[in-house]
Amino acid sequence: MQSAIPLVVTVIVLALIFDFTNGFHDTANAMATPIATGAMRPKVAVTVAAVLNLVGAFLSTEVAKQISGGLLKEGTEVHVGPELVFAGLIGAIIWNLSTWYFGLPSSSSHALFGGLVGAALVGAGFGAVDYGVLLGKVIIPAVLAPLTAGVVAFCATRIAYSVTRRYDGRPDGRRTFRIGQVFSSSLVALAHGTNDAQKTMGVITLALVAAGAQTASTGPEFWVVLACALAIALGTYTGGWRIIKTLGTGLTAVKPAQGFAAEVSTAATILASSHVGFALSTTHVASGSVIGSGLGRRGSKVQWGTARRIVFGWVLTLPAAAVVGALAALLTLLGPVGIVIDTVAAVAFMVVIFIIAQPDRVDASSLEAEVNAAGTAVVRPRKKRRANA
Repeated sequence: MQSAIPLVVTVIVLALIFDFTNGFHDTANAMATPIATGAMRPKVAVTVAAVLNLVGAFLSTEVAKQISGGLLKEGTEVHVGPELVFAGLIGAIIWNLSTWYFGLPSSSSHALFGGLVGAALVGAGFGAVDYGVLLGKVIIPAVLAPLTAGVVAFCATRIAYSVTRRYDGRPDGRRTFRIGQVFSSSLVALAHGTNDAQKTMGVITLALVAAGAQTASTGPEFWVVLACALAIALGTYTGGWRIIKTLGTGLTAVKPAQGFAAEVSTAATILASSHVGFALSTTHVASGSVIGSGLGRRGSKVQWGTARRIVFGWVLTLPAAAVVGALAALLTLLGPVGIVIDTVAAVAFMVVIFIIAQPDRVDASSLEAEVNAAGTAVVRPRKKRRANA
């Protein structure tokens, strides 16, 4: 155990870095639509999302248990050492940053699962993965969740526009959905915390079990929950502006009623999955909801070219992260030298990706200006002056 302490500490640090990237990568899931409609200003939106991600992380640990004691057969037939968890995390982080650079709302969850599976296959063999859990708890929900959320969002949008139909030029009340968006997007942020923060909790717990510091099939310790909650909240607060731009304005022009419908559909799907322990991708759900709401509003156009890019990213995430995780795992077979090489390569990649992203940087102010220029934000009408008698 003593010899494994430095590696376990390294894994924990790397897991929290992944949790941070998960936060800013997935901020768009909750806050892209209220920012796009002008319901919330960008900085206010990410602040609210960060606080609610923090709170949500303490509400459940079912998903964490699926990762620490379900996806990989640690503690039963095979041994998945901390070095393989380390390699899997490298695969997840590299894919997360790559898709962030291109503004693609891909799944941080599937990047993590892919990285872990790739590393486990190389280091522990094909028997290290519970394929029943992978299929039933990860792949099938990945296919069904965005479709389900999209259908629900489509129906909810149709209902919203049906009950607020204009009659005789009277106000239709649709602008009140902007207020509703504050609450619905907050619910999505809370739901995101209950689902995504747990994935890092599960990884850290898996590393502790692999090192013999914790019994197999046990849930995360309180300090693990707290550390992961703080990391994902901090990442959320930094704002993944590139992905917010894609999800908020790149798929369809979002109006308050459809934004509200999309957010409610997203939150309901995520909370239901967290309750049953599905390690769902909130990105898949949010994207499906936005597309469904776009189809549900008459006159709205969905940018299918952007949608195809997003779906392509979804399909590629698991295998791509698995390949990177497998390559990192191969280097760990060299011992401490391989782990050092992995670490240096991962840090170098992070630095390079942030440097090359600077020339076309997207931040809160530039995103707000673009939303206003596109005409998707809700403009508050000025009160008419009373006519002179």
